[in-house]
Amino acid sequence: MRYGLNKQDGIELRKTEDAFQFNSTLGYRNDTLSNWYHSAKFNFNTQFTNGYSYPNKNISVSKPFAPAYIFLGLGAEYASKKKDEMLYLSPFTSKITFVLDQRLANMGSFGVVKAVYDLNGNLISEGERSKVELGFLLTAYYKKEIFKNITFENRLSLYSDYINNFGNVDVDYDMVLDLKVNEYVKTNIGLHVIYDDDIKAKEEIDGAQVTVGPKIQLKQVLGVGLVYEF
Repeated sequence: MRYGLNKQDGIELRKTEDAFQFNSTLGYRNDTLSNWYHSAKFNFNTQFTNGYSYPNKNISVSKPFAPAYIFLGLGAEYASKKKDEMLYLSPFTSKITFVLDQRLANMGSFGVVKAVYDLNGNLISEGERSKVELGFLLTAYYKKEIFKNITFENRLSLYSDYINNFGNVDVDYDMVLDLKVNEYVKTNIGLHVIYDDDIKAKEEIDGAQVTVGPKIQLKQVLGVGLVYEF
């Protein structure tokens, strides 16, 4: 669970991070000498509060469970003894996208089928509130102390749907560099990159929200904090 807010002089309070994620893995290996497992993975993602295309705060572009994602698949996973190196390959992973807000579903947000209207703008059928995909999933994790008190951590997820535009890859890459100054002070530098063709960006043009094509989402973080271990 992650949630962050930011306040700058002259700018209203804005959300900088909002994520709820649950992961579960069931793995089986033939013997204790092998680092390869037959694995089943479950992943759930959503958010806590409404999201906006700032500076517009009147119309939300996302909400809790709009979207929400479920990944469920079978595959093979390599995991080192220390669990600091992991690689998961799944040729059969179902991705279910939920958009439980009807207004967003009617707009076709996050790749669901949008609503149908007649020539006069009257609603004929509501937008679908879910979308099911079947595709290939690759996830990787790598963590290493590159220098004393400096740890480098990487997470990568690549997903491509067999049915719709196979080869068009959803990317989720998260990198964190942890620097331990002393027993109580810790610094981290982070980079998070997301690309999903189903997520269309919105821009404010002449005072109106306009939907444009998908874009790379990029977040950079520099933080200094206090640590107490017990």
